[in-house]
Amino acid sequence: MIRINLLGGERQKAKSAARFDASQQLTAMCGLVVVASVCGIGFWFWKLGHDATQLDAQIVSLKREAARLDSVMAEVKAFEDRKATLQQRVTLIERLRQGQTVPVQLLDHVSRSLPETLWLTDLKEQGDFITIEGRTTTLIGLSDFVNNLGTNQVLKKPIEIVDSAAEATDARTGAASPELIKFTVRAGVNGLPAQDEAGAKKGKK
Repeated sequence: MIRINLLGGERQKAKSAARFDASQQLTAMCGLVVVASVCGIGFWFWKLGHDATQLDAQIVSLKREAARLDSVMAEVKAFEDRKATLQQRVTLIERLRQGQTVPVQLLDHVSRSLPETLWLTDLKEQGDFITIEGRTTTLIGLSDFVNNLGTNQVLKKPIEIVDSAAEATDARTGAASPELIKFTVRAGVNGLPAQDEAGAKKGKK
């Protein structure tokens, strides 16, 4: 009689199936790891790109703010320079009026003739002539000042520029200023109204 061991065959099939299932599980796990790694790397690159975009936007915003602040600082500096120039004019006029060395009409005309880029440091009356000293940032400002002085009959024409030279430092601040120009202007004084002449003589007593 022939005997067939059916149990042994079933065991071999079961072992083969178990081995196949384990191999499939390992492959699936490896695939999941690879997919997870690719997703993680992709997310990491996306986050880097997103962060880079945000940083670029912040840099642009900061540059705009810096440009705005530079503009504000320039306006503040211009205001301070303007204020200092006006203070120079007021100080000079007050000093001259207190000394009563020059008629008020002449002082008023000189004051109105000053361009924005020019200020005075001294004004003297010597007989029928006045000598004006000051500083300017441009030769055009000096030319405008001389032209403005000639618009009133209180001064004789021509009005002479005695001297003009570049100055190494700003007389007000002591800072280096190679573009600053020191000048001296001389002009003859015409006859003034009796009231101004009387005031000038009174001040000289």
